[in-house]
Amino acid sequence: MSLQRGLLLAGVGLAAAGAAMGLANGAGLHGVALTLRWLGVAALMLFAASRRSLMPWIFVAMVAGVEVGLDAPHVAVQLRVISDVFLRLIKTIVGPLILGTLISGIAGHGNLKSVGRMAWKSLVYFEVVTTLALVIGLVAINVTKAGVGLNVASAAATSEAGSGSAAPASKLEVPASTMRWQDFVLHVFPENLTKSLVEGQILQVSVFAVLFGIALAMLGERGAPMLRLAESLSEVMFKFTNIVMYLAPLAVGAALAYTVGQSGAGVLVNLGKLVLTYYGALIALAVGVLVPVMLLFRIPVAGFAKAVAEPASIAFATSASEAALPRAMEAMEAFGVPRKIVAFVVPAGYSFNMDGSSVYLTMGAIFTAQAAGMHLRLGEQIMTVLILMLASKGVSGVPRATLVVLMATASSLRLPSEPLFVILGIDAVMDMGRTAANVVGNCLASAVVAKWEGEFGTEPASPVVLEGMAE
Repeated sequence: MSLQRGLLLAGVGLAAAGAAMGLANGAGLHGVALTLRWLGVAALMLFAASRRSLMPWIFVAMVAGVEVGLDAPHVAVQLRVISDVFLRLIKTIVGPLILGTLISGIAGHGNLKSVGRMAWKSLVYFEVVTTLALVIGLVAINVTKAGVGLNVASAAATSEAGSGSAAPASKLEVPASTMRWQDFVLHVFPENLTKSLVEGQILQVSVFAVLFGIALAMLGERGAPMLRLAESLSEVMFKFTNIVMYLAPLAVGAALAYTVGQSGAGVLVNLGKLVLTYYGALIALAVGVLVPVMLLFRIPVAGFAKAVAEPASIAFATSASEAALPRAMEAMEAFGVPRKIVAFVVPAGYSFNMDGSSVYLTMGAIFTAQAAGMHLRLGEQIMTVLILMLASKGVSGVPRATLVVLMATASSLRLPSEPLFVILGIDAVMDMGRTAANVVGNCLASAVVAKWEGEFGTEPASPVVLEGMAE
């Protein structure tokens, strides 16, 4: 452990010293600064190699990508193909993952009537809170305008610019701007599932999956083989996603190298602004939504904060909600939520209640438009929220899987994919916060439903759970 800490401190120190010397702009210091920065990157690589996790490698890739973009911009712009490969693989995940998770999430609880009051109360809470989270993200990015001025042109625009026919960035409009509300409503419903999957129409796939899941749940035992197929599809796509995420460090490094190499170091200002905007929005979510919910349902704020501290920390460190699931369920049972409510609400929330991800998604979609120089009018931004209300369900268990939804939403809104390279570069930094927010939101949902049902604190936690929480 001491060696790991030493490598980390040495890497950060050398990189910081090299950056400081570089800012001094001394002619004789350039070579020394360059050497110090790359020695810092090497030390960080050794640190990452000593850890059995992708997260350190992603942070190292971010540092190395920025360094390559600054020191060798002509090489950096050639690295875009790596990020292209990663994003193509992400696109292949979208349809099957949403289809499998939504169907199994809805139908997996068996007979809808037997779920009863707990089901509709949970779903009402999920939709209200996640919609508020989507709106908070929308407001935050419109206030800070973190993507404005970045001017990441699409490939088509770049091509046209070469021929002298490109329109100014400020004049770009989203093709959806001419869509009437009747067209939008019609576009929600699929005419052919295969066509929707091929064209990446994730909203249509989501609507089909919801209706299919309801119908499957109504069949009861007769639908068990199809339910097992949907659950198997979900598991396979989660594993597929995990495999693809092994490319995340390379893709992150390449994305940042390409972005810095093409746009210069000024892009880092926009990235920092986006990160600060996101964490500021999470604070607004906690203060403006979660705390009032606790006060409304008379849930002890200090006691809840103490109960969720450990599972939230696990989620923050691993960037995977499912890693914190067992501890979160134990913590809520020890807090006073009956096991039957915990067992229903918390797993269901992992598919339908993604507070942190909801903030991120609207912020990411509008940032993408801002970075491309596009103007989304109020009606189009509301349409974005409506699309994300359905498209955001079912992918909270996989690290950085929210990129899947963001890519799908950008495709549905005809937004260019180029600005996603920028977001990809710093996604790991925001993923920790949004995963922790997802876990806290799901824990709060179980306490709310227990209070709503009048069963909070009525069932003592099992001795095994209390023993585990005491460790």
